[in-house]
Amino acid sequence: MTEPHIEALSPTIGARVDGVDLSRPLSDAAFAAVRAAFHRHMLLSFPAQRLDEAQQVAFSRRFGELQVHVLDQYRHPQHPQIYVLSNVDRATGRTIGHHPDKGTLTWHSDLSFQRRPALATILYGIETPTTGGETQFADMAAAYDALDDAMKRRLAGLRAIHDLDYSRQRMGEPPMPEAQRRQSPPVDHPLVRTHPDTGRKLLYISRHVSHIAEMPRDESDALLDELMAHATQPRFVFSYRWTQGDVLMWDNRSTIHRATGYDTSAERRVIHRTVVLGDVPV
Repeated sequence: MTEPHIEALSPTIGARVDGVDLSRPLSDAAFAAVRAAFHRHMLLSFPAQRLDEAQQVAFSRRFGELQVHVLDQYRHPQHPQIYVLSNVDRATGRTIGHHPDKGTLTWHSDLSFQRRPALATILYGIETPTTGGETQFADMAAAYDALDDAMKRRLAGLRAIHDLDYSRQRMGEPPMPEAQRRQSPPVDHPLVRTHPDTGRKLLYISRHVSHIAEMPRDESDALLDELMAHATQPRFVFSYRWTQGDVLMWDNRSTIHRATGYDTSAERRVIHRTVVLGDVPV
């Protein structure tokens, strides 16, 4: 197998990985190169892949334990580790005319609403729009570094409450059923966490956050809005334009992301997602 060729996509975040076929097991050397690039660039693109569901799951499992999402309506019927993001009706093959998951349109870090949030998310673009439907990423290590010393002191020791039901309702989705709500109660995480592999300090904010613990709600809302506006400035953001067959993998500990809109009636978008569980943030 050809060893991976890795080329940066931007000066700050992202790299393209050529010379690997993810439908086949990577050699130990190739996997080590991919993992090192993942830690360095935070976002990896593997273009022109052809994967079945089992192959995507197998590649993802090389990085750790996989999540089965609490929102069971999105699970693949044969492979529950795969979360299906699709505007195409499986029975008719036609577009459904609305966005399948509006929560993906707002800045977030995957699974921040769990005690063990996501280490990595891996998306496979089976069908991708010709216009729109990009995925944008913000570098939370660079955003933290750019804070002034007074703000860094203010954030030290603060903890935020992450709540999936809250964030979904904020985006216009209906309340989660009680059974799902019990499986995913609100959790608290530090506003500033340390990356377990690189040792860098990171802003750990997300639109899954309902409020900052032990802070008046108006003060909490103002601080969260200020931090989000700071972290998503253009200088920290990279926008990825999909092509069919792309596999995209990113580090949820050091980035937040969002999808951009597209014409859900005219354009088809079918994405299979797997998520690798990480550690409890510290």
